[in-house]
Amino acid sequence: MIFGDFLKALGQLGDRRFLKVVGLGVLLSLALLFGVYVLFVQALDWITPDTLTLPWLGEVAWVDSLIGWGSFFLMLGLSVFLMVPVASAFSGLFLDDVAQAVEDRYHPALPRTPRLPIMDTLIDSVNLFGVLVAVNLLALLLYAFVGPFAPLMFWAVNGYLLGREYFQMVAMRRLGRQGARDLRKRHAGQVWIAGMLMAAPLSIPLVNLVIPVLGVATFTHLFHRLKNQRG
Repeated sequence: MIFGDFLKALGQLGDRRFLKVVGLGVLLSLALLFGVYVLFVQALDWITPDTLTLPWLGEVAWVDSLIGWGSFFLMLGLSVFLMVPVASAFSGLFLDDVAQAVEDRYHPALPRTPRLPIMDTLIDSVNLFGVLVAVNLLALLLYAFVGPFAPLMFWAVNGYLLGREYFQMVAMRRLGRQGARDLRKRHAGQVWIAGMLMAAPLSIPLVNLVIPVLGVATFTHLFHRLKNQRG
């Protein structure tokens, strides 16, 4: 059933509202990462000297170039891990558009919900970003100790986080914050499994950029299915 929810979401990926959110999420994510990179380089330039005197080599004048290229490749590597939480946070700002597109297609008889207050959406998006970044940076330190089980750890941790946050954000559109929390706890196992299904493609470049939108759509299907079962 959960895989069926994902296939429905995947089948709607060409929807204009889906593509709009994917495009905005990627553009805003790239802009933020570029801004962080510029600030990072400026900070390094401010704290490092223009020239450096080394034993046997004398005065070295290419310190700035070395730091510049080094920081570029460092940020390029970090972006692989940071792009997902950044894109997820920005996609959370447009969650209503994706969820409404799913409901318009599969649940057209439902009344439209008022848009979530912008401050609530912003707070939830920032919280999701902070939790994903913190946990994944901590996990980077632990992957070396778990060896071949690192992918399983990545899927389990991110699956739990994505499932928890996405289901909560989707469900509270119709049940409110407390009602969404109660439904999520009642079906914690299914929510976690659906989250791991979202987490599995996160390590695939480019594919991971559409996961936030697919996640919102998948959890919208999951929410309505669980809500109907509950009656």
